[in-house]
Amino acid sequence: MNITDKKVLSFIHSDFEDLEFWYPVLRLTEEGVKVYIAGEKANETYIGKYGVPAVSDIDFNEINPDDYDGLLVPGGWAPDKLRRFPKVLEVVREINRQNKPIGHICHAGWVLISAGIVKGKKVTSTPGIKDDLQNAGATWLDQPVVVDGNIVSSRKPMDLPAYMKAYINLLKE
Repeated sequence: MNITDKKVLSFIHSDFEDLEFWYPVLRLTEEGVKVYIAGEKANETYIGKYGVPAVSDIDFNEINPDDYDGLLVPGGWAPDKLRRFPKVLEVVREINRQNKPIGHICHAGWVLISAGIVKGKKVTSTPGIKDDLQNAGATWLDQPVVVDGNIVSSRKPMDLPAYMKAYINLLKE
Protein backbone atom coordinates (compact mmCIF):
# COMPACT_ATOMS: atom_id res chain seq x y z
CA MET A 1 0.00 0.00 0.00
CA ASN A 2 1.17 3.50 -0.82
CA ILE A 3 1.74 5.59 2.29
CA THR A 4 2.56 8.92 0.64
CA ASP A 5 -0.80 10.32 1.75
CA LYS A 6 -0.13 9.48 5.42
CA LYS A 7 0.58 12.00 8.17
CA VAL A 8 2.45 11.05 11.32
CA LEU A 9 2.85 13.10 14.47
CA SER A 10 6.11 13.07 16.41
CA PHE A 11 6.43 14.55 19.87
CA ILE A 12 9.53 16.47 20.85
CA HIS A 13 11.01 18.12 23.92
CA SER A 14 14.49 19.05 25.04
CA ASP A 15 17.05 16.31 25.57
CA PHE A 16 15.43 13.92 23.08
CA GLU A 17 17.75 11.14 21.92
CA ASP A 18 18.98 12.53 18.60
CA LEU A 19 19.02 9.29 16.60
CA GLU A 20 15.74 8.05 18.09
CA PHE A 21 14.05 11.23 16.90
CA TRP A 22 15.75 11.90 13.57
CA TYR A 23 16.07 8.38 12.17
CA PRO A 24 12.28 7.73 12.26
CA VAL A 25 11.48 11.21 10.92
CA LEU A 26 13.92 10.79 8.03
CA ARG A 27 12.84 7.22 7.22
CA LEU A 28 9.18 8.22 7.09
CA THR A 29 10.05 11.26 4.98
CA GLU A 30 11.89 8.96 2.54
CA GLU A 31 8.68 6.92 2.27
CA GLY A 32 6.73 10.06 1.38
CA VAL A 33 5.01 10.37 4.76
CA LYS A 34 4.51 13.91 6.07
CA VAL A 35 5.82 14.13 9.64
CA TYR A 36 4.56 16.90 11.93
CA ILE A 37 6.62 17.74 14.97
CA ALA A 38 4.69 18.78 18.08
CA GLY A 39 6.37 20.50 21.01
CA GLU A 40 5.39 22.55 24.01
CA LYS A 41 5.56 25.61 21.73
CA ALA A 42 5.23 25.93 17.95
CA ASN A 43 8.31 27.02 15.98
CA GLU A 44 10.51 26.30 18.99
CA THR A 45 14.01 24.86 18.64
CA TYR A 46 14.61 21.82 20.83
CA ILE A 47 18.11 20.47 21.33
CA GLY A 48 18.83 16.76 21.51
CA LYS A 49 21.09 15.09 24.05
CA TYR A 50 23.99 15.27 21.59
CA GLY A 51 23.29 18.79 20.36
CA VAL A 52 21.29 18.18 17.19
CA PRO A 53 18.42 20.70 16.97
CA ALA A 54 14.86 20.16 15.75
CA VAL A 55 12.10 22.74 15.31
CA SER A 56 8.48 22.04 16.22
CA ASP A 57 5.74 22.65 13.66
CA ILE A 58 2.87 22.91 16.14
CA ASP A 59 2.29 23.07 19.87
CA PHE A 60 0.60 20.31 21.83
CA ASN A 61 -2.66 22.25 22.16
CA GLU A 62 -3.03 22.46 18.35
CA ILE A 63 -3.08 18.68 17.92
CA ASN A 64 -6.23 17.04 16.60
CA PRO A 65 -5.57 13.27 16.75
CA ASP A 66 -8.07 12.73 13.91
CA ASP A 67 -5.64 14.51 11.56
CA TYR A 68 -2.88 11.91 11.93
CA ASP A 69 -2.36 8.32 10.85
CA GLY A 70 0.23 7.50 13.50
CA LEU A 71 2.38 8.74 16.36
CA LEU A 72 6.06 8.54 17.27
CA VAL A 73 7.52 9.13 20.71
CA PRO A 74 11.32 9.50 20.76
CA GLY A 75 13.49 8.41 23.64
CA GLY A 76 16.15 10.20 25.62
CA TRP A 77 15.13 12.35 28.57
CA ALA A 78 12.33 14.06 26.61
CA PRO A 79 9.70 11.42 27.55
CA ASP A 80 10.01 12.34 31.22
CA LYS A 81 9.04 15.89 30.26
CA LEU A 82 6.42 14.92 27.67
CA ARG A 83 4.41 12.79 30.08
CA ARG A 84 3.78 15.82 32.29
CA PHE A 85 1.52 17.47 29.69
CA PRO A 86 -2.15 16.44 29.96
CA LYS A 87 -2.67 17.20 26.24
CA VAL A 88 0.16 14.81 25.28
CA LEU A 89 -1.45 12.01 27.30
CA GLU A 90 -4.87 12.81 25.85
CA VAL A 91 -3.47 12.58 22.31
CA VAL A 92 -1.75 9.25 23.05
CA ARG A 93 -4.98 7.81 24.46
CA GLU A 94 -7.05 8.99 21.50
CA ILE A 95 -4.61 7.74 18.84
CA ASN A 96 -4.53 4.42 20.69
CA ARG A 97 -8.34 4.34 20.89
CA GLN A 98 -8.41 4.84 17.11
CA ASN A 99 -5.99 1.89 16.76
CA LYS A 100 -3.43 3.96 14.84
CA PRO A 101 0.26 2.99 15.00
CA ILE A 102 2.15 4.30 18.03
CA GLY A 103 5.91 3.90 18.01
CA HIS A 104 8.03 4.28 21.13
CA ILE A 105 11.70 3.62 21.72
CA CYS A 106 14.05 3.54 24.70
CA HIS A 107 12.59 5.71 27.52
CA ALA A 108 9.53 6.72 25.45
CA GLY A 109 7.52 3.98 27.13
CA TRP A 110 7.17 6.38 30.06
CA VAL A 111 4.70 8.43 27.99
CA LEU A 112 2.57 5.37 27.22
CA ILE A 113 2.70 4.32 30.88
CA SER A 114 1.46 7.74 31.98
CA ALA A 115 -1.27 7.58 29.33
CA GLY A 116 -2.37 4.25 30.81
CA ILE A 117 -2.25 2.23 27.60
CA VAL A 118 0.37 -0.49 28.20
CA LYS A 119 -1.56 -2.82 30.53
CA GLY A 120 -1.77 -6.26 28.90
CA LYS A 121 0.60 -5.29 26.06
CA LYS A 122 3.89 -6.89 25.06
CA VAL A 123 6.58 -4.23 24.74
CA THR A 124 10.29 -3.58 24.86
CA SER A 125 12.38 -0.59 25.90
CA THR A 126 15.69 0.27 27.41
CA PRO A 127 16.21 -2.08 30.36
CA GLY A 128 16.20 1.07 32.54
CA ILE A 129 12.39 1.29 32.40
CA LYS A 130 11.65 -2.45 32.29
CA ASP A 131 10.31 -2.37 35.87
CA ASP A 132 8.16 0.69 35.11
CA LEU A 133 6.53 -1.06 32.16
CA GLN A 134 6.00 -4.28 34.11
CA ASN A 135 4.54 -2.37 37.07
CA ALA A 136 2.13 -0.72 34.61
CA GLY A 137 0.92 -4.18 33.55
CA ALA A 138 2.95 -4.75 30.37
CA THR A 139 4.95 -7.86 29.49
CA TRP A 140 8.52 -6.74 28.79
CA LEU A 141 10.57 -8.60 26.18
CA ASP A 142 14.27 -8.12 25.44
CA GLN A 143 13.97 -7.94 21.63
CA PRO A 144 14.99 -5.31 19.05
CA VAL A 145 11.36 -4.62 18.19
CA VAL A 146 8.02 -5.78 19.57
CA VAL A 147 4.69 -5.24 17.82
CA ASP A 148 1.51 -5.76 19.82
CA GLY A 149 -1.58 -4.55 18.02
CA ASN A 150 -1.01 -0.90 17.11
CA ILE A 151 1.99 -0.43 19.42
CA VAL A 152 5.54 -0.78 18.06
CA SER A 153 8.32 -0.62 20.63
CA SER A 154 12.09 -0.77 20.46
CA ARG A 155 15.06 -0.70 22.83
CA LYS A 156 17.88 1.53 21.57
CA PRO A 157 19.46 3.30 18.57
CA MET A 158 21.04 0.10 17.23
CA ASP A 159 17.52 -1.34 16.84
CA LEU A 160 16.25 1.57 14.72
CA PRO A 161 16.28 -0.28 11.35
CA ALA A 162 14.07 -3.10 12.69
CA TYR A 163 11.89 -0.58 14.56
CA MET A 164 11.18 1.53 11.51
CA LYS A 165 10.65 -1.47 9.25
CA ALA A 166 7.96 -2.71 11.66
CA TYR A 167 6.44 0.76 12.07
CA ILE A 168 6.27 1.39 8.32
CA ASN A 169 4.71 -2.04 7.75
CA LEU A 170 2.04 -1.27 10.34
CA LEU A 171 1.41 2.14 8.79
CA LYS A 172 0.85 0.44 5.42
CA GLU A 173 -1.87 -1.88 6.80
